[in-house]
Amino acid sequence: MRDPLARMFPGVPREVRVVLDWILTIAGAVLIVLALKAWIVNPYRIPSSSMEPTLHCAKPAPGCEAPGGFFDGSDRVLANRFIYHFRNPKRGEIIVFETPPAAALKCGAGGTFVKRLIGLPGEDVSERDGFVYINGKLLNEPYIKPERRDHNPPKNYGVVPKGQYFFMGDNRAESCDSRVWGTVPRKNLIGEVFFVYWPPSRIGFR
Repeated sequence: MRDPLARMFPGVPREVRVVLDWILTIAGAVLIVLALKAWIVNPYRIPSSSMEPTLHCAKPAPGCEAPGGFFDGSDRVLANRFIYHFRNPKRGEIIVFETPPAAALKCGAGGTFVKRLIGLPGEDVSERDGFVYINGKLLNEPYIKPERRDHNPPKNYGVVPKGQYFFMGDNRAESCDSRVWGTVPRKNLIGEVFFVYWPPSRIGFR
C-alpha cells in the first residue's frame, strides 16, 4: 500500500486522508521555509542610500539610484546565515547585522543594518579626507565613488576591540555607521550578503 496515511489510519475515510495529506504537505513546506530563513538564507530589503551605488534603494528617498516602481524598486538581497559558524568575517564583505543600542539613539533608527566590514579586531581605523586608513595604511576601496566620500575633518576611531567589528556604508557621506555609534560584537552578525534577487535588472552575485 503506497498511502502511508492509510497504513497509519486504516479506519479513516479516503476523503479525510486526502485532506490530511494536503495539510501535512503544506505544513512541512512552511517548516522548511522557516528553517531556511532561520539557519541558512534570509531575504532583506535595502531601505536607505547608505550602501549606494553597490546596493540600490528607490527614489524619491534622498541619494537613492533605483527609479522606483514594482520592477525597479529597492534591491532585495539574500544573506548567508551560516557562513560565520565556519569561518571569521573578512574585510570588504557586505554583512547584515543587528545594531548596538547606540545606533537607535544617534541615527534615529536601529535594528537590522546592511554595511560593509572595514575594521577587524585589533586594527586601528582612521579616516582622512574621505579615505580610510587601517593601521596607518591607506585602504584600497574601489567600490567607493568619489562623490560618495565623506570629507569631514580627519578622525581616528581607535583600535577595534577583541570580538568586535567596524562597519561603514559605501555611501560614506550619507551613512550612519560605526563612525557614529561604534563597533558591532560578533554575536550581532547575521550573515553575508551574496546575491541580489530583485529587481530583475539587478539580479546577480555581490
